Amino acid sequence: MRGSLVSKCRVLIAVVGFALLSPLACALEVPEGPVILVVSGKIGLPNVGNEAHFDKAMLEALGQHETITRTPWYDGMTRFSGPLGRAILEAAGAEGESIRVVALNEYAATIPVSDFENYDVIFAMQANGKALRVRDQGPLFVIYPFDTHPELLNEEIFSRSVWQVARIVVE
Repeated sequence: MRGSLVSKCRVLIAVVGFALLSPLACALEVPEGPVILVVSGKIGLPNVGNEAHFDKAMLEALGQHETITRTPWYDGMTRFSGPLGRAILEAAGAEGESIRVVALNEYAATIPVSDFENYDVIFAMQANGKALRVRDQGPLFVIYPFDTHPELLNEEIFSRSVWQVARIVVE
């Protein structure tokens, strides 16, 4: 149901035009399960106060993208899956140039929104078919497609690969 609402809103926006549509026409539903991601800052589609809260089902409804890559944190090739970062930003109505991704332990990294436009960066919820738990760098782990884009193999991008993601601040 949630996925179909997002799809219907996207079609409606494409047909009618974003300027003519009220932001409330495509508002996010309120999460029914435990919140695992909070998006705040410059957003146009909040669902709890001035923030966008997402539970697991809401993130799954955004569609799951798969990235198979090597990382500095896992041995060999690993199959990660989760929503594309740009899908999360779109669902929240993000209007900024960068985001600050904050982990459960308050580690934070700033990521330009252009990374999400130029690459299929995901917020991984699974690794090799298993849900990422907090002890496994979950519930969400920013994963870049390192193997398909060798230019991403550098310390600057590695520092943006935040794990145990709890919140995003759109700046």
